[in-house]
Amino acid sequence: MTNKTQHLHILGICGTFMGGIAALAKELGFRVTGCDAQVYPPMSTQLEQLGIELKQGYNIEHFGDEPDLVIVGNAMSRGNVMVEYMLDRNIPYISGPQWLLENVLKDRWVLAVSGTHGKTTTSSMLTWILEYSHLSPGFLIGGVPQNFDCSARLGNAPFFVIEADEYDTAFFDKRSKFVHYRPRTLVINNLEFDHGDIFDELADIQRQFHHLIRMVPSNGLILSPHHEAAINETLAMGCWTPTEQSACQHGWLAEKLVADGSKFKVTFNGVEQGTVKWSLIGDFNIDNALMAIAAARHAGVPSHIAVEALATFINTKRRFELKGEVNNIRVYDDFAHHPTAIAKTLAAVRAQVDNDSTNGRVLAVLEPRSNTMKSGVHKEALPLSLAPAEQVFIFQDEQIKWSVDELMNKCQQPCFVEKNIDDLVLRISEQSQAGDTIVVMSNGGFGNIHEKILTALMNKFLNLKNNNEW
Repeated sequence: MTNKTQHLHILGICGTFMGGIAALAKELGFRVTGCDAQVYPPMSTQLEQLGIELKQGYNIEHFGDEPDLVIVGNAMSRGNVMVEYMLDRNIPYISGPQWLLENVLKDRWVLAVSGTHGKTTTSSMLTWILEYSHLSPGFLIGGVPQNFDCSARLGNAPFFVIEADEYDTAFFDKRSKFVHYRPRTLVINNLEFDHGDIFDELADIQRQFHHLIRMVPSNGLILSPHHEAAINETLAMGCWTPTEQSACQHGWLAEKLVADGSKFKVTFNGVEQGTVKWSLIGDFNIDNALMAIAAARHAGVPSHIAVEALATFINTKRRFELKGEVNNIRVYDDFAHHPTAIAKTLAAVRAQVDNDSTNGRVLAVLEPRSNTMKSGVHKEALPLSLAPAEQVFIFQDEQIKWSVDELMNKCQQPCFVEKNIDDLVLRISEQSQAGDTIVVMSNGGFGNIHEKILTALMNKFLNLKNNNEW
């Protein structure tokens, strides 16, 4: 496609990835419209500010004057009225990843960040390091990187950072999205079984990752942790590209200088590269940082500059983001929705609380919202992942296909399950006390529960104060 006055219509435009596609297409000069089942901030606001016309729901009238091309999000399926109309009328269509390759990535040095966990955070770190180094990278990140005012931009050649997702591409292309990205620099953070709605076993995911590995050129670089057996197995299936690893003496290594991970020393092949002192916590963020520093080095950024950049890095929204504090009770929002991510988040919070010497408690609030979580694939691993918390609160949504009540008996700490969010908020408010850290974990909006908790805590505090009980 070369005529940039052409009309593109995007089905499923308000997802973070498809919204990024829309922003890039607009920046390229295309006329962009789109629709989604749910049109709501912040993505709707961001797109409207770009002059992109949005429609709520799926209705063939939303096509308006018939578009020249429809970009189909992977949430679309056969039976959708707009999909059927598009097919029946033979309107040209394409997936988001394929459009991205043909219009943005094919002439760029692509730095792709993949893995089960940490993609958004590591992509944001890497993008910021390149920006701090005055390289003006392009990027498309599946979140809101707070060092920038957007989640996607073209930037200047050659560098483009992309969060490389293993989820499938579209209803007509069941390959993982990332096989379309053709990276020169590839980060594989970790590799576990996930997305039980489209993969049957870990080997299925490894096969998709190996498709990606096959595409990295011999003058490229593949980065991964030394201790990840599933990644090593995948590389052993065939690798034609130089590799570097972290968490090993002959590679990238971090030495924690503070228990919660807010300060650590970086070495490469035994040579000190610098010390990172930042606002983030957790061993998993140290792992993310090593990958970002290593990827930036491949793009020509000296490691000591990358270390400097991370000192000013602001974590991506919804990655252990403080939403508010009432009476020394802090409420955080975190995107964790896989047992491993949940365990790592809570372990980091536990270390931070212990480091503060406040003797505070950690309260975990969980919405099992991903398709894999709803199916019950991870239910056996959940009790152990929640172990660092003193109390656990879980929302039993009607779409969850297993009884969350089972966790009440398997958790070693008090576990409360509610089927109504307002009841869950009430329970959290009743159990909370000064010094607590409340960590809300979900990959969705969770019914605006963060604000509801803060409001309930404020009302509790005011009532106690008015009754002279405080």
